Amino acid sequence: MSTPDHPIWTRSWLYVPATRADLLDKAMRGEADAVVLDLEDAVPPDRKDEARAAAVKAVGEDWPKPLWLRINQVRLPHGQADLAALAGARVPGLRLPKCESHQDIATVLDHVDTRLHLLFETALGVERAFELATAAPQVTFLSLGEADLGADLRVRGDQALDWARARLVNAARAAGLAGPVQSVWTDVTDLAGLATSTERAADQGFFGRSVVHPKQLPAVNAAFTPRPEEVDEARRLVDSLHRAQDAGSAAWLDDRGRLIDPAVVARAHWVLDRVS
Repeated sequence: MSTPDHPIWTRSWLYVPATRADLLDKAMRGEADAVVLDLEDAVPPDRKDEARAAAVKAVGEDWPKPLWLRINQVRLPHGQADLAALAGARVPGLRLPKCESHQDIATVLDHVDTRLHLLFETALGVERAFELATAAPQVTFLSLGEADLGADLRVRGDQALDWARARLVNAARAAGLAGPVQSVWTDVTDLAGLATSTERAADQGFFGRSVVHPKQLPAVNAAFTPRPEEVDEARRLVDSLHRAQDAGSAAWLDDRGRLIDPAVVARAHWVLDRVS
């Protein structure tokens, strides 16, 4: 589904602690579409140097799947040390936690010129989402960090963040980016809840989800893989487009009597692109 040349179809992003080289090898052989080597939350302060050394080694190797690094906040000493260690390395992509300003992005690009995945985990970050999505051509993906955002906003309940999710979807699409990547589902044992939440995220305009455990991957991959009936329907719509064009029409009734226009066909092409 995902290749380094076509990252927008990445359905699942599996976090792996940068201090666990054994898990990185295993993740690259598993079901995740992409792997995120984590130098931030998964690494205690006294092992940050070890994590940096492992990250530098990892980006120098060839992997069968896209590899991204989540570094520490670039405004803080650990983040600055991450950038210093990675300067000049062949870094395929960076996740930037708690991104809030143009300066955060400029600081990174002064050290490492690569694709950027911005994580908005504060009220200020969400407020500036579109501005930062268009701050540099290297910006490729957006995400919320929902646990931190919820704490910053002092809200309770999952639906309290629906407005922020909608805002991020709009910011991403207005900036010409793929739909944002959904935040992690923290209850690893609740796979039914994960499946429901991920399907809802797909309905809301997200594409792909970060996960913290391999057993979460099947539900996430399934939610962002077109079902056979969706593919069949999309092919019918495209076929009806060709017939309408031959008849000189821009809007028409399909074989089921439904009004079809270019916007409906565009969505059908989007479905078919994901299985091509």
